[in-house]
Amino acid sequence: MASITSVSYDRTKELKQFDDTKAGVKGLVDTGILNIPKFFVRPAEDLAADELNSGHKNIEVPIIDLSNIGDSIRRQEIVNEIRIASEEWGFFQVINHGIPLSVLDEMIEATRLFNEQDLELKMGLYSRDDAKKVVFNSNSDLYTSQSADWRDTLRLTSFESNPDSSDLPPVY
Repeated sequence: MASITSVSYDRTKELKQFDDTKAGVKGLVDTGILNIPKFFVRPAEDLAADELNSGHKNIEVPIIDLSNIGDSIRRQEIVNEIRIASEEWGFFQVINHGIPLSVLDEMIEATRLFNEQDLELKMGLYSRDDAKKVVFNSNSDLYTSQSADWRDTLRLTSFESNPDSSDLPPVY
């Protein structure tokens, strides 16, 4: 017999209420919530099935080494490594890319500063419009996934070699 809670739970309504705040996960945390919304919680049977199906104890993330990418044969090997890692894992780590550590550190600091700034500034970027170059939201698949991930995302899209820096969000 279903409980009253599960019968009266309106997932779509709860998702929309969360999304309409334009505050994301950090916004929830900043309000001091005491209970995680139900749509973020994976059902126990899903977690148990994952544990049964997971035979990986020492998982190693695929590493793509960009050394000698200028060599045409090595370039094809790298492209193939990226294809395999993308198909089998969905992500990978890139090494020997030539980006200075200082630039990576500055990027991490800018991300931290963006996430810690006033909510009103971030709300102006909150959108589900994939056509926008700069989008802040929580879970791109919020309305279609079985359970949402506890994350916010700032997506910057530019296919230009010299993107307009005014498109980037300010960090104060």
